[in-house]
Amino acid sequence: MTAPLAEEAALASAIAEAAVAAGHAGARVSGLKRLSGGASKESWAFDLAHADGSLTPLVLRRQPPALRFARNGLDSLLAEAAVLRAVAPCGIPVPQVAFELPPGSPAGEGYAMARIAGETVGTRILKDAALAEARPLLARQCGGILARLHAMPADRLPPLPAVAPAEALAQMARRLEATGQARPVFEFALTWLRRHLPMDGPLTLVHGDFRNGNLVVGPEGVRAVLDWELAHVGAPLSDLGWLCVTSWRFQAPALPVGGFGIREDLLAGYREAGGGAVDPVALHAWEVFQTLNWGLMCAGVGATFMNGVRTVEGALIARRASETEFDLLRLLLPDHEAWNAR
Repeated sequence: MTAPLAEEAALASAIAEAAVAAGHAGARVSGLKRLSGGASKESWAFDLAHADGSLTPLVLRRQPPALRFARNGLDSLLAEAAVLRAVAPCGIPVPQVAFELPPGSPAGEGYAMARIAGETVGTRILKDAALAEARPLLARQCGGILARLHAMPADRLPPLPAVAPAEALAQMARRLEATGQARPVFEFALTWLRRHLPMDGPLTLVHGDFRNGNLVVGPEGVRAVLDWELAHVGAPLSDLGWLCVTSWRFQAPALPVGGFGIREDLLAGYREAGGGAVDPVALHAWEVFQTLNWGLMCAGVGATFMNGVRTVEGALIARRASETEFDLLRLLLPDHEAWNAR
């Protein structure tokens, strides 16, 4: 236990130094605790103790010293913090950024943000009795949040990668090849998408991972949207499609929006907040796209696992590639007689 305690003490010291450098004179760190979850980033809860004795509950999001999986999305956590600062004034519920770790910090790369009370675990959001009144509201609230997000003026955004639908499909083909795995269902879905995925329309800021599991939910509904590392400029329907992927329904498949709502409520919230009408056919295509996207993520983790980077978490994610094959067939062949076979 000595080494982990020493490492935690060093991390607490580095966080306090960053807080003091950001203007929190005399600040100290107490109650530092590693939070569960996170495939490529660490989260640490702590209280920032100020010189006057007051406490501010915060969470440090940082890049661990050794990546378990390849880095995806934004180039740095400082870029992620810049996105949070940009979207907050536009009605997007996000934790306020308190300060960043300075370059060269022994704690690594990251930023501290407000710690918001609420539930983040997807299965609990769907089952907790305290959230019973919130669940019917969530799909419409998510639609409104996404509409405001997609309306963000470009001049308010930090530099972000841009990926048009055609390039996204080309990347998918390369990712499938890179897995080294023969997956006919993935190949079938990719061929279908080349014929049906909408290629026109404006590109906007998109969250990239907007789903049940990246939301902080309280009895009144969504309190905050977390995990912005995949934010980029892309097709706005990609966010709506990702929220409807079967894996993010957490064993509640009858409610396609995060396991807590229906598409009609999601699209009504989107329309009411200025996002405009959404073509259900186009949304279906993006659901297919994002289901394949998740399948390729799982298959990629599987390839990494087979190449020697072996963790329990990696094995659990890798096996889910087969689940997405089933989901893709249900999406692409919904009327097939096999679904009713006994």
